[in-house]
Amino acid sequence: MATYVLVHGGGHGGWCYQQVARLLRTKGHDVYTPTLTGLGEREHLLGPHIDLNLQITDVVKLIDFEDLHDVILVGHSYGGMVITGTADRRTDRIANLVYLDAAYPADGQSLVDVAGDMMNAARADAQIIDGVELVLFPGKYPMSPGDYYGVTDPAQIAWMKPKLTPHPWQCFEQKLKLGNEEAMRRIPISMITTNVQQDSLTDEIREAIRGMTQGRYWHVETGHDLMISEPGQVAQILAEIAR
Repeated sequence: MATYVLVHGGGHGGWCYQQVARLLRTKGHDVYTPTLTGLGEREHLLGPHIDLNLQITDVVKLIDFEDLHDVILVGHSYGGMVITGTADRRTDRIANLVYLDAAYPADGQSLVDVAGDMMNAARADAQIIDGVELVLFPGKYPMSPGDYYGVTDPAQIAWMKPKLTPHPWQCFEQKLKLGNEEAMRRIPISMITTNVQQDSLTDEIREAIRGMTQGRYWHVETGHDLMISEPGQVAQILAEIAR
């Protein structure tokens, strides 16, 4: 049986993995779905102190206090920044890094560096509330104008709409600093893309990804929030990665 830590993306919370986690747990796996500080059910902790480093620490502390080892660490979207930083700090605890339609950053990069057009478009709707610049207000995500992160099913939108929260811009602008990159890059990685990310990849990049992941590369025909729109496929792929 495997141990999974599922890290959400911008504007979400651990709640977004509810169905995926349930499916994995029925197979006997241990699954943790932390919510990053200031988001989801932790939105009451929102403040100017929240940045990428703090949200990386959220996941590091979970691994430490739950005494987790051989973790399959999954990050969706912005969560790719978080899991990369987490793996750099706890290299010996991670068995596989899974980038779920996620950012794959280099040392010194921010999410703005990795996905500049999307993030700058998101900032166009920014608001400053209680001294915090916030973006990704529900229903205004620039990757999928007019919908909810590529989710189109009305029942799924109704479920997720009250749970989405805006995200501090500082998290997306802060650059990732890696202190143990050589060891961290030796951790096996897997990648799962959706139509959103797949459309931006050239054939050359796809082949490079296949080589880098040693074949652990999947594509799911759906929108960006695949853990909501296609939880069965996501759970099946994650179980396959464990095998």
